[in-house]
Amino acid sequence: MSEGAQSTRSGRSSMSSRGRFDPAILYQAALAYYVDNATQAEIAANLGVSRPTVSRLLSEARAAGIVTIEVREPTEERDAELAERLAAALGLRKVYVTPTVGRRNIGSVLAPGVGRAIEDAALAPGDGLLVSSGVTVYEVVNFPLPPAPGVLVAPTVGGQLETEGPYQTNEIARRLAMKLNGRPVLLYAPAMPSIELHQSLLRDPHIQEVLGLWKTAKAALLGVGAPPLTRTIMPSTFQGNPHWLRSAVGDINARPYDAHGTPLDLRTNDRLIAMRLEELREVPHAIAVAVGRNKIGSIIAAAKAGFINHLVTDTDTATALEAAAGTDR
Repeated sequence: MSEGAQSTRSGRSSMSSRGRFDPAILYQAALAYYVDNATQAEIAANLGVSRPTVSRLLSEARAAGIVTIEVREPTEERDAELAERLAAALGLRKVYVTPTVGRRNIGSVLAPGVGRAIEDAALAPGDGLLVSSGVTVYEVVNFPLPPAPGVLVAPTVGGQLETEGPYQTNEIARRLAMKLNGRPVLLYAPAMPSIELHQSLLRDPHIQEVLGLWKTAKAALLGVGAPPLTRTIMPSTFQGNPHWLRSAVGDINARPYDAHGTPLDLRTNDRLIAMRLEELREVPHAIAVAVGRNKIGSIIAAAKAGFINHLVTDTDTATALEAAAGTDR
C-alpha cells in the first residue's frame, strides 16, 4: 500500500475512495501551512506522512480551490507618486489615494485615507472639525478613524428636516465625533428655513456656537456632490428641478457652483443655513472626500476655486482627474 493511502494519526484515511486525498486532509495541511506557518516537515510529522506527500497535499488543495493565491502588483509607491502629481496638477496641498473602490463599500475603502488626512491636521482638544453631508461622507463615518480626543465636530449645513440619511447632518456629526472620541456640536436647524424662522435661528445661542466654529475650525471633512441632474438623491433644497440645476457642476454644503467654481447666485442663498463656499478658503485643512468619474468636473472646479485644499480619493478617480487636469490647462 502506498504511503498516501496509509491512515493518519487521527485515524482517518488520507485518501478518498476515488484515490484522491480526502478534502478534510487537504484542508488540514493547507491550514497548517498557509495560516499557521508550519513547515512541511512539521506537517508531515503531524499527519504521519512524508514531506513529498505534504507537497502533493498542498498542490491538490490549490487545484481543488481550497487554497487560492492572489498576486497583487505593488501599488503603494505608485499611488504615492500619483497623489503627488495630482496635488500639483490641481493646486492642492496634499492628495491621499486609496485603492479603487470598485464594488467594495465606499466607506471602508476611503476611511483609511480620511484617517491619514485627519491625523495630518494635528487637531488638539477644543479644535473645530467641520463635516458636511453627502453619501460618501455618510459612509466614511461608519468606519474606524484615528482618535482625536476633545475635538469639536460640527455640521457645515443644516439638515434637521431631511428625510435621506446622507443629509441628516447632525447624525453624521454625531457619528464622526463618536469615532474620534470628540464632542458633537449640533446644528438644530433645517437647511432652508422660512425668512422669519431664519432670523430667529441665527440668534439662538446653540446655533451661534456652530457659526463660531465655522470661522475658527482647523479642519473640515467635505463631500463633493456630482452634477445634480446625474444624481438619484439630493438635499431637499435642490428639489423642484429649478433651472439652475442645469448649470451646476457640483455642490459642497448644499451650495452649488458652476464649472469655473463660481457659486451660483440663487435668490434663496440668504436664508440657506450653510457655510458659504468662500469661507472654506479660510479652513487650514479643507479635506474633500470624493470618488467617481461623474465627479471629475465637480472636484476640479472646487480645487481650482480654492474651496478644498486636500483630497481623499481612489486610484481610478485620481487617474481620471490627472488626465482631465492635464487637458484642462
